[in-house]
Amino acid sequence: MDKTITIDGKSVKFRATARTPRLYRGIIGRDMIRDMDQLRKAYAKVAEAKTEEEKTENMLTALDLEIFENCAYIMARHANPDIEELTADDWLDTFNMFSIYQILPELLSLWAMNEATTSTAKKK
Repeated sequence: MDKTITIDGKSVKFRATARTPRLYRGIIGRDMIRDMDQLRKAYAKVAEAKTEEEKTENMLTALDLEIFENCAYIMARHANPDIEELTADDWLDTFNMFSIYQILPELLSLWAMNEATTSTAKKK
């Protein structure tokens, strides 16, 4: 699955396939499936907050932000093998400031589409 998201006025293509977690593990050294699940749960708390106070209390942690940055980088690198930046930090330096809360739902949506199955369960 591919998705193009505009970040800082630039169109950035992202890809999520069965290979993506393997790339993530090889480059980042962590389990992407667990990290994306943690990120999805953390974002859900923010999205469900009704008041500004609740939103502030449920803001993403520094670890959540790092997971987002790493996942975004790997998904972008997977879709664009010609990316010259060798690290997530270098890739992030190609953008000015942007809101994680605008990009994260798009990446979570892409990841969810990738995880969806097309097979039907067999009855026992």
